[in-house]
Amino acid sequence: MDQNIELHIEELVLHGFSPHQRYDIAGAVEAELTRLFTEQGIPASLKSAVNAPSLNAGTFNMNKENAGKTIGNKVAGSVYKSLGK
Repeated sequence: MDQNIELHIEELVLHGFSPHQRYDIAGAVEAELTRLFTEQGIPASLKSAVNAPSLNAGTFNMNKENAGKTIGNKVAGSVYKSLGK
């Protein structure tokens, strides 16, 4: 059974990264979230309509010089994990 989900992230706040990395990071977040939802499924917390004004995906340590894709993948993993709670 195919399931569809629409996830709208109005604002993603990351501290300590250069503004010129924002599109690389955003693209990687989108791609990784798509992969996670496709491979691991939709978390039970999202099986019905949810409107969350904010979501704290926690913190993680990274070297801010890492490529945008690496940062984006880490952010997406944190977001996906927090959605499953």
